[in-house]
Amino acid sequence: MKESMSRREFMKLAAAGGALYVGGATALGAEGSERSSKLISPGCRTSRVKVGRVYLGIPEAHYPNPNLDLKKEVALYQSKFAELRKELSDVDFVVDELVTSVEQLRPLAGRLKEADGILVIHLSLWILPILQEILLLGRPTIVFSAPYSGHEWYDLSSIRRQELGKKMECILSTDYNQLAVAIRPFRAIHHLREAKILNLTTGPFDEYAGAMKTKFGTTIKKVELERVQDAYGNVTDAEATAEAERWISEAEEVVEPSREEIVKSCKLALAFEGLLEEENATVMTVDCYGSMWGKTPAYPCIGFTRLNDMGLGGICQSDLPCAMIHILFQGLAGRPGFVNNPTFDFSTNTATLIHCLGTRKMDGPEGPAASYKLRSIMERREGAVPQVRMRVGQRVTQAILDGTSLLKYFTGEIIGTPETDRGCRSKITVRIDGQAEKLWRNWGSGIHRVTCYGDIRKELEYFCRFKEIEIVDEAG
Repeated sequence: MKESMSRREFMKLAAAGGALYVGGATALGAEGSERSSKLISPGCRTSRVKVGRVYLGIPEAHYPNPNLDLKKEVALYQSKFAELRKELSDVDFVVDELVTSVEQLRPLAGRLKEADGILVIHLSLWILPILQEILLLGRPTIVFSAPYSGHEWYDLSSIRRQELGKKMECILSTDYNQLAVAIRPFRAIHHLREAKILNLTTGPFDEYAGAMKTKFGTTIKKVELERVQDAYGNVTDAEATAEAERWISEAEEVVEPSREEIVKSCKLALAFEGLLEEENATVMTVDCYGSMWGKTPAYPCIGFTRLNDMGLGGICQSDLPCAMIHILFQGLAGRPGFVNNPTFDFSTNTATLIHCLGTRKMDGPEGPAASYKLRSIMERREGAVPQVRMRVGQRVTQAILDGTSLLKYFTGEIIGTPETDRGCRSKITVRIDGQAEKLWRNWGSGIHRVTCYGDIRKELEYFCRFKEIEIVDEAG
């Protein structure tokens, strides 16, 4: 079995199995040409996720059957991984071995230590000594154990509660799609470590940036207003006009903004993309309601939405905790977030999550774009912002990082997209899993949260366990 796949083999597999997401989020530029921002996967442009894939089985073990053909078992799993190749297109299996003894494992230890995470696939009885050696490496590890693999489910439960198993999680299932779920927290760890956030502000953030660098490896870099202005000046009028025409033509309606305002906003949007490419960064945030109010060439809202649609990140108001969660969501789900603040209705057990700018491609850069109107910013009655209509019936997860040791979240379902002149432009009413009143009582850590499509509480739990973060359901 090969321990890694060559690029030639990878591209051959891609051609045989359909298009894989290997980057190339695009937006129209001057005269219909394409501007391209290459990504390895949504939220990451630097390197691929490294995973150690280890199959553990003992020949002639009594359970599940003394005559079990371990090589056939591995082949079965390999066929399941082939079905998941689109989601795993950014993953390199730096170790990919059937291991039947501790002695066979030891030469692999160096490469396993360099992995973002280790996926152990349990095939038979008597594998505990090998698993214990893997856990001693201290890497995030998920054990996939289908029914009848062995009686180790009993031991796994015990080990998980011990110091040895503090970075181990287990998935006991016949749902082979969970093999991809198991890798998502490894991807999130990788994305956060490789991420670079550009922050346009004059405010202090060194302490927060240092804490994020220490805990997650994330780089947060200040960018000067002059540099943004220069980047804005380097975008041609033709490019900005073509981008603006696309936004206008695809909108349901242009309500308040003038064409001139939209062109300026699109010019700044293209400048943001250029800055991220220059810095090899993935997220742009601006202190737009603070130290940068009135100083940027245009409001950044269209630029932020555009970056989110592309698989990058645009975050309002220099909200760095929201930027961190945005990156986390891209790693865990491949989808961007909707930065928002709530208003509560205890009588219907709902929270309406509101913000002026919405993200159109909440399913990810390869997904459909939601309909939108171009509006002014509600409070300011100026600027240009996409008012996005998100999907009713969609399950969602909302979360925020409180420092480096606590993550708060809740889940629910979108039941409405209110059209009202009260509050910010983009709105979703979410029926809370749990109690809206309890969510309100527990609220803290700032007004903003980030919401993404999908119920990803399990992925959040895995990530938090590996990063030694307490996770709390605020509404549960």
